[in-house]
Amino acid sequence: MTGYETGRPTTADPGDVVTHADFVTFLRSLLQDYELSGKTEWENPTLDRFLEALEALADAWPQVCRNEGTTMPEQPTWRLIAELLAGTTAYE
Repeated sequence: MTGYETGRPTTADPGDVVTHADFVTFLRSLLQDYELSGKTEWENPTLDRFLEALEALADAWPQVCRNEGTTMPEQPTWRLIAELLAGTTAYE
């Protein structure tokens, strides 16, 4: 075991988010996951930590895209926003 443990990511899946309605459904799943165990298990369970991690992940997103061999979209999509929110739950 390492000297520290990090929190787990959300179980809410942004993979099927295409439309606004899909995004709303994703947000419901994200909130449900947070209420069930995210308050104690997510890496960033408080608003200040969540927003700090969201800012850092959004800033790093061009590099994430390069690492995955994809291109940074010119305009965000509902799925991209969902991916950022899901990623933020465990981003260090």
